[in-house]
Amino acid sequence: MTGRPASLPSFSQLPLNKDDPPYSAWGLYGKDDQLGFLNRQTDEIVAEAAKEIKTGVRVSMNWPLDAQSKVPFFGSPRIVNDDIWTFNTQSSSQSWGEKGIVGRGVLLDFHRWRLAHNIQAEIFQTNSIPLKYLKATAEYQGTDIKFGDILIIRVGYMPTFNKLSTDELIAFAKQTPPGLIGVERSEEMLEWIWENFSAVAGDHPAFESYPPPKDWSMHEVLLSGWGCPIGELFNLERLAEVCDNQKKWSFFVTSEVCNVPGGVASPPNILAIF
Repeated sequence: MTGRPASLPSFSQLPLNKDDPPYSAWGLYGKDDQLGFLNRQTDEIVAEAAKEIKTGVRVSMNWPLDAQSKVPFFGSPRIVNDDIWTFNTQSSSQSWGEKGIVGRGVLLDFHRWRLAHNIQAEIFQTNSIPLKYLKATAEYQGTDIKFGDILIIRVGYMPTFNKLSTDELIAFAKQTPPGLIGVERSEEMLEWIWENFSAVAGDHPAFESYPPPKDWSMHEVLLSGWGCPIGELFNLERLAEVCDNQKKWSFFVTSEVCNVPGGVASPPNILAIF
């Protein structure tokens, strides 16, 4: 069965338990569940997603592990409990999951849309992308959203990052906290994610506008409240090019993350297949 399950609670019913944190869905898949939103990637939904494969063209979304080797923005573990193995998982593409993340991916190329519509967006400033802009991007592309999709947003971080001089990178890395573009922090955005997706990702360091206010952040809701994987620093330049050439912004996605017991981040090892 594909499509939104009739048994899925509405966003307005959250939290599921009155004493739990705001918007949380603890216990939705049982008290011992470890997959959260990845339960939405059912066998039927993954099989349907495989129908996206038409040409066999494959595109990696992995940023090189040494991409920030000169001036890493997150050079050492922070109080948010980042993982470091022999490299810092915050210094390249990141994702999370246990059984792998597999399904239909949709690229919302916000960067392409905003340039076409003369919309200004500063990448290295606290700047929120409204939900209406993301919906407009999907409409502009002719992209339909299906339940269980993997949402991937291109804000144009990579080309902007690559234009920065070493001095500019050093100055930015010294900002505490740094300002970064991301999706708006709102109930409307949360409801849109709740009603449609199984995972979210983007090409920027923080999926949501950063820094978040002190009262709440989307990371808290998505990760701990819902178990929704967040992918960050995905290299989407080649993917955007292929999507534009094919005029098709949906594709099959496979992400086999590293099996690190107790880990909080991993290189995504992610591939789009058209």
